[in-house]
Amino acid sequence: MKYYIIAGERSGDLHASNLIKQLHLQDPQAHVRAWGGDMMEAAGAELVKHYQEMAFMGFLEAATNILKIRRFLKECQQDLLQYKPDVVILVDYAGFNMRIAKFAKAHGIKVFYYISPKIWAWNQGRVHNIKRLVDRMFVIMPFEKDFYKRFDYDTDYIGNPVSDAVNAHTINQNFRADNNLDDRPIIAVLPGSRQQEIESLLYIMLSILPAFQDYQFVVAAVSNFSREYYENFNREPYIKIVYDQTYDVLAHADAAMVTSGTATLETALFNVPQVVCYRTSNISYMIGKAVIKVPYISLVNLIANKKVVPELIQGDMNAQNLVRELKNVLQNPEGRQAQIQGYAEVKSHIGDFNTSETAAKLMVDYLKEK
Repeated sequence: MKYYIIAGERSGDLHASNLIKQLHLQDPQAHVRAWGGDMMEAAGAELVKHYQEMAFMGFLEAATNILKIRRFLKECQQDLLQYKPDVVILVDYAGFNMRIAKFAKAHGIKVFYYISPKIWAWNQGRVHNIKRLVDRMFVIMPFEKDFYKRFDYDTDYIGNPVSDAVNAHTINQNFRADNNLDDRPIIAVLPGSRQQEIESLLYIMLSILPAFQDYQFVVAAVSNFSREYYENFNREPYIKIVYDQTYDVLAHADAAMVTSGTATLETALFNVPQVVCYRTSNISYMIGKAVIKVPYISLVNLIANKKVVPELIQGDMNAQNLVRELKNVLQNPEGRQAQIQGYAEVKSHIGDFNTSETAAKLMVDYLKEK
């Protein structure tokens, strides 16, 4: 069968790549065409467009790039009609993907959604569009199945692919030597994978170095950007930048500063106490504050349905607060243990699944039913 998969950011690229591998196992005749990233291409997808061209964060940023987004939509729609897939599989990235869902449905193409848009966070009325346009929804948060059930929409909970990825990772025991790190404890710095995130957060994260001179800061960089770009932030020997080794950074860290997103859950699954950080443009923040209906922004707190990790958002994301919260998990045994106990609850909620395999089997079975 022919599959068309669309992912719009790095985490989607990772999870879609694992899904692609499993689709090839479940369907030996599978051919996959995709908008995504390097990992999806390495897994066997024919890559049409890289997500780096489409990564816009925040309401204002999306609005100012509306003409470019419209052009991408038109390109994708034309490519869908030429390729004629058996199914289009959408991976999160709701603003773009829901428009593709509408187009695909209008042209008789089956629509699967792998990793639900976060409609439970804001504008819950969008659930009616999903019911109308999406043939099967595969959710990865335990609370999402109950959310959709409130609207009489049946979904498949398949576990969380982040849990699979963390469990499958083999820790590099030579990580320190390979990256010229000394024996000082490590504070992991995860500034995100979008340039807007990095530039709004990383300077603040690294500005607190004087308060933690007995530690070394290790920045988990991604190869989306050149080494020259990251070197602007380097301060040897107190700051070390390593590339595409996020899981090994976390595996060796005593604590972490983490940009809100998938990385907060990854950090929790490695049992690393963390401080969650988030900043965007003031306009995007004010719009988001007005429409978002959930009490937390981090996946850890959302899954636990309580505050497990501190969240420093917008104006609260400053050096003084960051030092206070980081010291609480590094130097206060009670603060540290409280997070670890909260992580155990998060893991129990997620459950034990082989997410990519489960999703691929269900998808192939649903398509065969057709």
